[in-house]
Amino acid sequence: MMEQVPTSILSNDPCHLGEGPTYDVTTDTAWWFDIREGRLFEAHLGSGAIRVHALGRMASALGRIDAERQLIVAEDGLYVRKLADGVMTLFLPLEADKPDTRSNDCRVHQSGTFWIGTMGKKAEPKAGAIYALHRGKISTLFSGISIPNSICFSPDGGTGYFTDTARAVLYAVPLNPATGLPRGEPEVLLRHTGIGGLDGSVCDADGNIWNACWGASRIDVYSPQGERLRSLGVPAKQASCPAFVGPDLSRLLVTSAWQDMDAAARAADPQAGYTFLLEASARGRAEPDVELA
Repeated sequence: MMEQVPTSILSNDPCHLGEGPTYDVTTDTAWWFDIREGRLFEAHLGSGAIRVHALGRMASALGRIDAERQLIVAEDGLYVRKLADGVMTLFLPLEADKPDTRSNDCRVHQSGTFWIGTMGKKAEPKAGAIYALHRGKISTLFSGISIPNSICFSPDGGTGYFTDTARAVLYAVPLNPATGLPRGEPEVLLRHTGIGGLDGSVCDADGNIWNACWGASRIDVYSPQGERLRSLGVPAKQASCPAFVGPDLSRLLVTSAWQDMDAAARAADPQAGYTFLLEASARGRAEPDVELA
């Protein structure tokens, strides 16, 4: 059964491809990206104030370094961004020699290791990969990925999850909790069937996986065993990624997109690309800081 929980619009500035939401509990600030338009959104939830930053390049995710800096994952590399003035400095290149690829889904492991997904700008088959930034160096975890999504981690840090949306399979990978690096091969946790596709995910404090079902106007919640527990309605067809927000991390921020919609499709889905807040009664977890060395 689809739950219709109280839902509000956080931003009605439609994102071409909204992605990469995260929340800084120390400042009550949510961040997310419009990948296609090279924009970074900053929303202070308490006041409702929203700022939009032009990045000058496609970017899809960030990790908090400390109170003054963020690490931005962009189409050509990783950039340190200063919050005070927005100045971005290249930290490490990533696929800078591949102009046809860009970053996509990413998330920081509890150890501070950053998992980073890339893909073709036209979703070319097997053009992307999933990398790990660990102790200042980038290594390849999984190659031949078409559309990397659902990167998230169990509360104890011992399991990582990811999908290649094109394969409609969510994988579970055993990890070293101290490093966030694999210590075994990916295994199939669940196979998605029916309407929509697996997009971005986040794990709650109980280890449940909250997944945005692209094309189906919903968030699905799965147990660590792959059983679907809940489905929450989202007022836009192409929900793309969730994040836990609010002082008690019980609310769910959900990004969406109008990508690949013609005029008729957008008219039928008038809130496509909006960013929403769902009163989800979640038991969320705060995102860890990324470690650069």
